[in-house]
Amino acid sequence: MTEEPPVDGNGATGPIDKVADLGRDIGAYIRQQRNTAKISLRQLSKLAGVSNPYLSQIERGVRKPSAEILQQIAKGLRISAEALYVQAGILDLPTGGPVPDAIRADTELSERQKQVLLDVYESFRRQNSQNATEQAETETEPELKE
Repeated sequence: MTEEPPVDGNGATGPIDKVADLGRDIGAYIRQQRNTAKISLRQLSKLAGVSNPYLSQIERGVRKPSAEILQQIAKGLRISAEALYVQAGILDLPTGGPVPDAIRADTELSERQKQVLLDVYESFRRQNSQNATEQAETETEPELKE
């Protein structure tokens, strides 16, 4: 009788399985982004400068790509390399408050849509901050008497 390895709450049997899960997760994420962008596997392969079989293996979770390959794939998909690094577990998800976090966490949006929303949100915040500063300066200026 053979002893089976212990299984954690997620069904993984240890650190090696967690690494394998990351490979599958990043592959599924790349496939989702490619499908959203309406790019074929062959087209992305050419855009990213990665062989078609290797890219297919990445998407199926057979291979875990290096940071350099992720960067090439990100360029091909026209998304940020940071987004792929976060999905691959190379980087932690950036923080920035509830609104940016919610935008980044939304699985229904493409990376490009998320970036546009974040840019618009930040531009509104900068404008409001500038308006508040100008208003404070106006209120503190002494009135000129004629």
